[in-house]
Order: sequence, then C-alpha cells, then structure tokens
Amino acid sequence: MGFERQKDFGTPESKSEDAVTLTIDGRKVTVPAGTSVMRAAAEIGGDIPKLCATDNMKSFGSCRLCLVEIDGARGTPASCTTPVGEGMVVHTQTPRLEKLRKGVMELYISDHPLDCLTCSANNDCELQDQAAAVGLRDVRYGYAGDNHLDQPTDHSNPYFDFDPSKCIVCSRCVRACDEVQGTFALTIDGRGFASKVSAGQGEDDFLSSECVSCGACVQACPTATLQEKSVKAIGKPERAVVTTCAYCGVGCTFRAEMRGEQLVRMIPYKDGKANRGHSCVKGRFAYGYANHKDRITSPMIRDSIDQPWREVSWDEAISYTANRVRTLRDKHGANALGGITSSRCTNEETFLVQKLVRAVFGSNNTDTCARVCHSPTGYGLKTTFGTSAGTQDFDSVMETDVMLVIGANPTDAHPVFASRMKRRLRQGAKLIVIDPRRIDLVRSPHIEAAHHLPLQPGTNVAVLTSLAHVIVTEGLADEDFIRARCDWDEYEDWARFVSDEKHSPEFLEPVTRVPAEELRAAARLYATGGNAAIYYGLGVTEHSQGSSTVMAIANLAMCTGNIGRPGVGVNPLRGQNNVQGACDMGSFPHELPGYRHIHDVETRNLFEKDWGVSLDPEPGLRIPNMLDAAVDGTFKAIYIQGEDILQSDPNTQHVAAGLEAMECVIVHDLFLNETANYAHVFLPGSTFLEKDGTFTNAERRIQPVRKVMEPANGYGDWEITQLLANALGARWNYEHPSQIIDEIARLTPSFAGLSWDDLLIRGSVQWPINEKFPDGSPVMHIDGFVRGKGKFVITEYVPTDEKTGPRFPLLLTTGRILTQYNVGAQTRRTGNVAWHAEDVLEMHPVDAENRGLKTDDWARLASRKGETTLKVLVTDRVAPGVVYTTFHHPETQANVVTTDYSDWATNCPEYKVTAVQVVPSNGPSEWQEEYTELSERSRRIADSTAMEPAE
Repeated sequence: MGFERQKDFGTPESKSEDAVTLTIDGRKVTVPAGTSVMRAAAEIGGDIPKLCATDNMKSFGSCRLCLVEIDGARGTPASCTTPVGEGMVVHTQTPRLEKLRKGVMELYISDHPLDCLTCSANNDCELQDQAAAVGLRDVRYGYAGDNHLDQPTDHSNPYFDFDPSKCIVCSRCVRACDEVQGTFALTIDGRGFASKVSAGQGEDDFLSSECVSCGACVQACPTATLQEKSVKAIGKPERAVVTTCAYCGVGCTFRAEMRGEQLVRMIPYKDGKANRGHSCVKGRFAYGYANHKDRITSPMIRDSIDQPWREVSWDEAISYTANRVRTLRDKHGANALGGITSSRCTNEETFLVQKLVRAVFGSNNTDTCARVCHSPTGYGLKTTFGTSAGTQDFDSVMETDVMLVIGANPTDAHPVFASRMKRRLRQGAKLIVIDPRRIDLVRSPHIEAAHHLPLQPGTNVAVLTSLAHVIVTEGLADEDFIRARCDWDEYEDWARFVSDEKHSPEFLEPVTRVPAEELRAAARLYATGGNAAIYYGLGVTEHSQGSSTVMAIANLAMCTGNIGRPGVGVNPLRGQNNVQGACDMGSFPHELPGYRHIHDVETRNLFEKDWGVSLDPEPGLRIPNMLDAAVDGTFKAIYIQGEDILQSDPNTQHVAAGLEAMECVIVHDLFLNETANYAHVFLPGSTFLEKDGTFTNAERRIQPVRKVMEPANGYGDWEITQLLANALGARWNYEHPSQIIDEIARLTPSFAGLSWDDLLIRGSVQWPINEKFPDGSPVMHIDGFVRGKGKFVITEYVPTDEKTGPRFPLLLTTGRILTQYNVGAQTRRTGNVAWHAEDVLEMHPVDAENRGLKTDDWARLASRKGETTLKVLVTDRVAPGVVYTTFHHPETQANVVTTDYSDWATNCPEYKVTAVQVVPSNGPSEWQEEYTELSERSRRIADSTAMEPAE
C-alpha cells in the first residue's frame, strides 16, 4: 500500500443491533444506535474537525472543534459525545460553526511553536491538518504573552521524545495510557494555564516513570509532542506494508512504515484482530536488531570449532554443507542426522525444515523449541479435547466473568493481551491467580485479584485437583453439560478420584502451601461466577507433570461446562510468535503436520505419494535424545534453524557436550549466538521484515507476514532450506511461500481451506479452516469435542524428583520480563537494554537476610547440576523459600543450574523447579568468565576484518 493514515472515525463503533436513521448535511445515513454523530458523519465520508477524539478511546469532548448544529436543539453540541437520534438533522458546516472552530484553533496555535516547515511531523500532524480544515490563516492574539514554548524536551526514553512545548493538553496520551494500555502512568498536572502532561507522580522523565513504552501515547498524540526518534532521524514514511510481529504469541499486526528500504516506524494496525490497534514496547519499537552491526549477512564455514570462521559465497557454503551431510549420512546412516525447526520462523519455513529432515535426510529426527515450552499443551489438550490447541479467540476475554490465570505472567510475556484482560477486569470481571510469585495482575492500578494462590513450585496438579475436589464435593459441577458432552463413566471415575479426602484443600495445604479456605473460595468463584476462562503459560507446562497439569485444567473446564462458547475455555498463552505454528507444521519427531502420528499408514502414504519418497515409520529423536546420542557417538550432524539451544535448553553443559561431539553443526540464524560457538557452518538468516509467509498465534490465528525490505543476506530462510535440500538431491521448485501454503493445505485437513491470496483478503483466519469451517474457527468445541466425547483423565499428583534439602534448600523458578524476549538475541540488540541490562535473582527479604545479602549484591546460585552468579533483588514478590530469575542474558547462563528432569509424556524440561542454594559471591563465576571469553572470541572472529575473504 502507499502511505496514508488509517481512517479515524473519531469514536468507537457501537455494537447495538438497533438501527437509527438521520440526516447529516443533507445526506441520510443509517447507523447502529449509540453511534456518535461524529462517527455517523465519518461513515458517509464526512470529516468533522477534531483533536481530542480518536476511535480507539471513549468520547471525551474537550477540544471543542467538533461542534455541530442540530435542528430543534439548542447550542452547538460536540459531535463526539452526542449520540445519534432517529430523524435527527445535523449540520456540520455553517457560518456559526466556522467562526467558533476558527476561534478555538486560534487559541491552540497562539501557544504552539510556529516551526511547521522544520518540524519532523510536518505534513503528518493532526493539529496542522485541522488548522487547515477550519481555514485558519492568522492569529489575532499575537505570540508575546505567556506561553509554554520554553519547556525543555524529555529525551530520556530510547524510542521517543516528549516535547511539552508542542502539547495542546488534549489528554489523548493520558487516556490511551488508561483505556488502551491500562498502566495509568500519565496524568494531567495542574489546572487551567498550568495544565501539563506528567509521566507519573513526581517523576522527572518518561524513562524513570511507570510508563511501559507501549507506544499508545505516541500513537494517540495529534502533534509532535510525543514522537518517535526514528521519524526525526529518517523522515516521514512514504509507504507502508501490513505485516505480523515476530515476538510473542499474541501475534500483533503492524503497519511497517518505510522510507525507501529504511523502516521508519511500526504502527499497530487498527484492523489487526489479535491486537486491535495496540502494541507493546517490543513489537512497537524493538526492531533495530534487523540492522544491528552484530548481524551476520554472509555464509561462513570452518572445518573444526577451534578454527576461525571463513566467509564464503552462498554456492560454496551450500556445497560444503551438503557434502559434509552426505558423507556423514553415507557413513553412519540417516538416523545420525537431524534438524531443529524454529518458533521464530514462518509456518512455511518450519514445514520445509521438517520436510528436509524426513524426505531428504531420511530420518524423523526433527524437533523444535516448542517442545521445551508447550509440548504438554499438545499432548494434554489432544488427549482430553481431541486437538492440540487453545479453544478461544482473544476477543472472547471481553465476555469472561472469571479469569483463572495459572503459571502465566501476561503483563510481561503477553502484554497486549494483558491490556485487554485488565480492561475486562476494570469492567467487573473477577480474577484468580495461581502463581508462586506475585505477578503484576495480582495487584496493579484499578485491578486486584479476588484470589492469589501462591503455591509451592511443582504442585500445580495438587492445587488443581483440590479445586476439583471442592467443585465436585460441593455439588458445583455442571452435570447437564457433562452428560451431554463428555464420557459419563470416565467422569464418574474421575469424580470419585478427586472427591477422596486426600485431595481436599486441607489435606494438601502442607504440600501446596495454599491456605485451604482461600483455595475453596477460588474454586467456588470459578464454578459459580459465570463465564470462566483459564489462561496458562510456561509455569504449567515446564514441569515434570506438565502434561498432567494441562489435563487437570481441561478437567476443570469440562466439569463446570466452561467450554464451547465465547468467554470461557482453555487458553495456552504461547511464548514465541510461532510456537503454535511450529507444532502445527509437524516439527515433532513422532508427528507429521496436523498432529498425525508417523505410525499412521494412511497419513504416511499421503505424504510419501506427494513427496515422492519413502518415510521412516518410526518416531525419531527429540533434542535431548539427539544430544545423548551425539555424546555416545551415534549422532553426527544437526541443522538448527533460528534457535539457540545452548542458551535456551536445560543443563547447558550437557548441551555443549553434545554439540561438541557432533561432526557437522549447521546454525542458520541472524547472529553468532551461543550455539554457533560449536558450529561448523553458519548460514545467515533473514528477519521477519525480509520475508513473506505466515505465523500462527496463540489463538490459532494464521496471519500473513509481508516482506517490507529485501533480505540483507540475499535469501529468505525458506529459500536457504530449499538450496540445501536441492544440493542433497531433492528437486524442490518453490518460487514463493504461497506454493508451500498450497502444499500444507493439500496435505493437512485442518488447513484444507487455506490459501495465500484468500489470507491477504481476510487479513487472518483461525484454523481449522476447511469445508466444514470455511470461515475458520474463533471458538472451538461449540457443539461437541473434536474427539467426540470430552475425556476426563485422572491426574495423580506425583512430586518432582528434584528435592530441596540441607545443601539446596531453595526452589528456583524462572520467567520473562516485559522488555526482553526469550534468550534476548533480538531485544538485547535494541534500546530495550535501558530497562533490563542484566538478569537478577529475586529473593524474599527473609531469605536474603539469612544469607547476608542486599539488593545489588553478587550471589552464587548453585544446584546439583552447576552454578552461576548474578545480582540480587530483594523483594516480597516471591515467597520465602523461592527464588526467581529471568534467562534473557547469556552472561547469566541461568540454564547452567537447571536439571535434566522433564515432563513424563513429552520431555518438556522442568525449568520451573530447581533446588538451589544462594550464597554471597564476589562476582561472576569461573564458568561465566570462560563462557563470556568464548562468546567474545566468536564475535571477534566473526568481524569481517578478521575473517578470511571469499575466494
């Protein structure tokens, strides 16, 4: 598309089913009851002047520009706050209105800098536009009186400036922070002439305030008061392309606004069905990694990992890689080879990687980072409901009466969706939080959880079974739903199990550490509070009983009838942008695309016929099995696309040993990550800005990713995989990802109705999309479960094998922070380091005092597997006996201490429960120093001045 603003209708759309017909400037228009006069005029192409009004916030009526005259009514009401009425006759342009508007605009301009020609917002400023719209040509009042033109600019935020000299105090930024984001960081200080926007309570600047830099205020500002620094540096955009964010599983849609090949800014797309025009600091601003100096754009090879990298041409790199893979396959067999797909790459790229492993390498040794985060979701929901995905769309939350959030921290990990949750909570919905840490949702401005159950890490199953015990024994189960939709015999077996006194809150309180009465109250609220929805994250899945916990969640939803309609359901919040898609595309060693087992003859025959190969009917190796086999000498080569397993997978030293034992490690990524320290081939990847394809978010929404600039490395990731496949003898001839989508649709029933062209028209669609669901499926299991009858599964609580004791008396659990993403490879190379430059260890004051530790002290964190050091943050957000850290910085190496324990069904690592000891330290550990030195050496030899040039 060219560059033009999305149309702003001034006020939100009315959802009323009643219609009202009125006349505006001689034209009849019919709109839903409750629509504002301003929006009604905009619906027929009218353009009533406005400054304080915008269609993603409630009407405000302060700027006095949008005045209209209505036959039979007194005065000149504001069109943004005046609802339409049947038969109403409205006039938007009269001599009286022109005079009033021009007078109001004169007052604004008399206290505004007259630097339009040199202002970075020139020709992209609503104040400028509206001054022209009302015909203002001069100001009668002059500019010599008191004004605000000498106000200093706040440059503290790394992404935008705040210039109060240009502020017209329209309150749009304040209202956006309140209504859209829900942080309430901005306010209007003072009265009358002294009124001004302030970032928080007495804070000096935006950076030190509670502002989360979501960009809602910047987007709302009608002047250059709040403006991106990138616009000032590059200039006004000249074109825009709609694409999908590559960070978390919310999957926000953005307008990437470009000037030539330079990305000027990312504007949240108002028609994006996942984000509804909102964004977070990562998607809105943290895209600079795409052009960071650390990015590798030329292929590199080396014969052994102790040699320097040698920069080569693409032809040489692909030939070298194919020869090494072919040699190892011929010598050791296909099962000595494998690959890892990425949850940061598109569906089409992921599909090709698993196809490369199965159809070209000849094994099923394909796995994905999705297994180390959400594979229990796939197993648990497929077992109970019949499909490996969440049940609702994000819009559903606005019809929820009770939210149960377990093992998730939405404000940090899924902030755009968290803003919608908070909006619904401010409307009166109730909240139950089950988490060992006091996350922000427990208590933040204008919301507070009805119940916080601070469980002992590792006891999720016990807590959920206790909730079920209360619901069943107190007669709160929905028997009509269960008899109609579930297997009644299985329910009765399950009900007898949970009714046992040993599953009561009182009996399990010493295990869970959750007060029995609080748990009983939470159970009653969930069962009787109306539409109840469960949202969960990695605090559910990354446990030895992750799959059991997911099934226990499904049991709760079924026994209370909270499935199959808006406002209810079971909703996994995916961590990375395409975790759902990576699973859908057949990344696991036992499943082909669409979650069909490799043992299934009919499914396997379908793929064999289409691909022209024979497929191994036996499941392949998962990542930890590949590493074990490498150490044993039977696994020789691995192709890793878009993942840094050395930093993200558990037991770092074991991962390093496995990689070091392999004879050909191929890393396909943007940067020389930690895994690349052990690589023999580095294939430079492309960013989401440089490719076409699709991502699938946490609500099963398939969305287009659009190329906005040419790949700096010369190829999209799918093209590189095709080059390698063809060098190994395949005859792939894809010319565009749309052809890969066609193949996916041809081979996978749940995607049978999917096509690239249709997706571009619709904008997005939620699978399944096929003949039965031609428009997709926002809500699943409406009339029945995919598997037929819902299946109740008995989930016995089995304590983790990871035990605390005298040597390791504390439990470590890990998580994420708002401004950083996963292992930080992208966000650490952006301005986001201003908020989070290092990982810290959160400790309760009692635990810290017992060890003589204070905030900012160095501490040694040790487990049975390893140790690291990091600084301490003393806080009561964690319970006594529990410590918490993030894993965004490689220098911290949090996974050095994590164990090999994993989920019984899927091998998902038990990141969330590690027995540790914490003691004072003088600084980084010897392991960290060696690790940092190795990483620095790798970065130095990757510098183009240190690499041997291509032949």
